[in-house]
Amino acid sequence: MALIEVNNLHKTYRLGKVDVPVLCGLSISVERGEWVAVLGASGSGKSTLLHLMGGLDRPDKRNPGKIIFDGRSVTDMSPRVLDRYRATNVGIVFQFYHLLPELTLLQNITIAAMVRHGRFGYRAKAGKIRERAESLLDSFGLSDRIKHRPGELSGGERQRVAIARALINEPDMLLADEPTGNLDRKTGGAILDSITSVRDRLNQTLIMVTHDEAVAARADRVVRLVDGRVAGSQVEESRGRKPQTAS
Repeated sequence: MALIEVNNLHKTYRLGKVDVPVLCGLSISVERGEWVAVLGASGSGKSTLLHLMGGLDRPDKRNPGKIIFDGRSVTDMSPRVLDRYRATNVGIVFQFYHLLPELTLLQNITIAAMVRHGRFGYRAKAGKIRERAESLLDSFGLSDRIKHRPGELSGGERQRVAIARALINEPDMLLADEPTGNLDRKTGGAILDSITSVRDRLNQTLIMVTHDEAVAARADRVVRLVDGRVAGSQVEESRGRKPQTAS
């Protein structure tokens, strides 16, 4: 059963006086618990697709298409409901971490839970949230760095913290935008191992944008984007799962 479905999605950006179409009627569905790698050249629409699925951006007002998450239309959500969707259902990992430099690792992780639960709700759950944050840091080999700040960490360590932050609210879906693109291959491989371990344990849906064939090969399924559309003849099978037809 599909957790998220994208139907005939369009997104155009305005650069000066020129309209630049990025997504041109793209359609794809992802099953609950599936790991899908979205592969494509720079400018093919990979990151734009991820941002729209995560509710960070909106599709075109004219002919927008639809994004359906677990039976709910993301494209029709009010700003308030969309905020709740981002805080509750989705975890997002970016290439450049976006950690707050003045906060400790523990604070960087738990702040996402504070956004979800609000100040008073967070206070009521603070003990359990801290335990989960510490458990995530331990899973990523950072239990001894809990009071450190991002500036004291390597790039790979910062990315582990960013992943832990994305997972603290136990989202149904993890969206990762080139999570290893800023790292060397050895460190990137270790990051992928960490993501895979936690994701398999929680049976989370993972959608990962990448331009790296080796990274994509680890996914259950690879979907290639070309000029803002899914290349339907190039949907590939990986790790033994049956690929899904995309149009």
